[in-house]
Amino acid sequence: MWSGGRLNCQYSPGMSEGTVMAQALYFTFVLSCLICGSYGLFSSGNGTTTVSSTTKPNTTRSNNSANARAVRLTSTTTAKVRTTTTRPPKTTTTANYSFNTEDLNEGIDKKVEKIVWNKEPEDEPLELECPPLGLESLRLKDTQLRASSYKRRGLGPHRGRLNIQSGIEDGDIYDGAWCAQYEDKKQWLEVDARRPTRFTGVILQGRSSIWSWDFILTYKVQFSNDTLVWQPAMNGTKEAVFEGNQDTETPVLALFNESSTVARYIRINPQSWYENGTICLRAEVLGCTLPDPNNIYAWQQTEQGTQDKLDFRHHNYKEMRKLMKSVTEACPDITHIYSIGKSHMGLKMYVMEISDNPGKHELGEPEFRYVAGMHGNEALGRELLLNLMQYICQEYKLGNQRIVRLVKETRIHLLPSMNPDGYEMAFKKGSELAGWALGRYSYQGIDMNHNFADLNKVMWDAIEFDYQNNDKSKLINHYIPIPEYYTSEDAFVALETRAVINWMQNIPFVLSANLHGGELVVTYPFDRTEDWAPRDDTPTPDNSFFRWLATVYASTNQVMSNPDRRPCHNENFQRYNNIINGANWHTVPGSMNDFSYLHTNCFDVTVELSCDKFPHASELPIEWENNKESLLIYMEQVHRGLKGVIRDKDTEAGIADAIIKVDDIDHHIRSVADGDYWRLLNPGEYEVTVSAEGYNPSTRTCRVMYEHYPTICDFRLTKTSKQRLKEILAKGGKLPKDLQLRLRQLRLRKLRASTKAINGRRAAASRKARGS
Repeated sequence: MWSGGRLNCQYSPGMSEGTVMAQALYFTFVLSCLICGSYGLFSSGNGTTTVSSTTKPNTTRSNNSANARAVRLTSTTTAKVRTTTTRPPKTTTTANYSFNTEDLNEGIDKKVEKIVWNKEPEDEPLELECPPLGLESLRLKDTQLRASSYKRRGLGPHRGRLNIQSGIEDGDIYDGAWCAQYEDKKQWLEVDARRPTRFTGVILQGRSSIWSWDFILTYKVQFSNDTLVWQPAMNGTKEAVFEGNQDTETPVLALFNESSTVARYIRINPQSWYENGTICLRAEVLGCTLPDPNNIYAWQQTEQGTQDKLDFRHHNYKEMRKLMKSVTEACPDITHIYSIGKSHMGLKMYVMEISDNPGKHELGEPEFRYVAGMHGNEALGRELLLNLMQYICQEYKLGNQRIVRLVKETRIHLLPSMNPDGYEMAFKKGSELAGWALGRYSYQGIDMNHNFADLNKVMWDAIEFDYQNNDKSKLINHYIPIPEYYTSEDAFVALETRAVINWMQNIPFVLSANLHGGELVVTYPFDRTEDWAPRDDTPTPDNSFFRWLATVYASTNQVMSNPDRRPCHNENFQRYNNIINGANWHTVPGSMNDFSYLHTNCFDVTVELSCDKFPHASELPIEWENNKESLLIYMEQVHRGLKGVIRDKDTEAGIADAIIKVDDIDHHIRSVADGDYWRLLNPGEYEVTVSAEGYNPSTRTCRVMYEHYPTICDFRLTKTSKQRLKEILAKGGKLPKDLQLRLRQLRLRKLRASTKAINGRRAAASRKARGS
């Protein structure tokens, strides 16, 4: 999800690969910065009630180069990379697609613990007495917000929600705050809780805009039960005046005196504001709702919790380790915990594997992965994956046939925190006070969704070169190698990104989803536009299947599929049925989705899970119920399409690195170490051709059915005559006499044909010379 702020973009090497497009692409670059959050990493504030987003300097740095070497891209399944795409990279293969088991009984490294948790009281997240009413999460409807006045529709009271983001241009219907029409002390924003509520506090923010600088310096608060008589919040015998903001982005918390705070309505009444700005604010209200037998709105409260007994709270690194350990202890036969690397601060990137034979790749069983926490402050995905591993364990033990089948037929990998450093930064502030960007980036300030190798450019450059030279025969469209500059130690690549790439290269994933937050939409590749336009539909050759994948998740998500829901921020994705091509939303160079599709066999989409990046813990049961079916049914899509084994017809041995080509789809995949493959496809009839070095190609017609299981389409390849000769000679053998004779005769025939052609050309030249 993109990050808002002011027009102070700073170039990030992770954003694009050597783009020096100067003035011609200036606006495109600015737009990319704005949407992707590559600027204004941290905000700061002051005052006793101000929660600052400024991070403390790290006094003890981890060994960057050592960690880099630890996760260097030297996968056992990939050989040295090349910078050309005119020939697929060769790979060396191994059937041991696994990582070493992690023992979570071991303590956390003391040096790491000192760096990440310095034991200072202010590092602990503030425990709020009452949860937010739901302005940010949209639990409160637009009709529950009123204002004394507003400048225009796009700055109406319905836009006065914490962390709401504006569009690029001011003046549309999606501006980034409530703004009063008049500049006086009589202006107010009102919230109707619709039942008696003990209000305990307010969180305030300025306006989200790159063109304006508006925020409230001080304000008052009033309460009412009928909107006619209002009681002010008091500070002893005086009316309380609360400190507001010192910038537009940092959330500022004010807590009330417990007396005189039980009411149905609450008003925020600005008293002073930034001198060069106007009255604008975004807010969240904290409160505990009280029982009300006369509540006429009870029928509208349709949100239900969940019956699942899971650990619904936010888990920092230590608590996450404990939870994952408890799952493996409860289900030791189907779980396996491993680490794919370490973050910049030394936190391990743990993965939970779930399978009936954990730790091993089984022939014909597809590999699936979920990745969460790429942006550390987008915390919902992290908690959903922790809930998912608990749920699968519980239901497997109860004999739930759907879960049992999924575990037995699929090898599942769950990475709940790709950016553990960023999460810890956001967690220390708390779910409501982290703001929109704190924790999004790695500790080094890298946005990891722009940090993968930009293989789109490599592919498109090669296509252009080959078309100009009229040579398409050697062009490849898959397993595009990583450019050498990207793998150097000096490359601006996060350790976390390197670890994930190494993981991708070591395990033959078939399907994946990358869980984000801050919107409600599912995006699919390509994520980058070809000509650097700010947005443009840029489909892959597998566009129809990617649209199916996105639709599967979006249509089963209880919030996305609700036709009455309102947009989160500045775009109504319901116009697109809550799915969109990534590049048609905003261009993202170096995304995980594009890299996964172009460098491996894996299809990957991005799921934006909720309007609120870091929902309060009280929201987690509802969010689990909103996403549970989507998470399960999306995993089941790994069994759509074709699967099979490519074997040597003579020896029945599996053939690795065989290329599987589907007619009319210009994207191939490869078989893995044991010769097995999985080709995701929609129902239909396909001509499939398999080729491998040293073998004659083979073509079959394979039909994909509508059922939720793959069509088995095996191939047996025969060696070419040339390959057989090579093998005979390699073993020190001699050619049979009859074969030697046939080869001698073949050479003589070629020599005679060549001589005849030469003599013919000479004769023609002689006749032409005599005629002239």
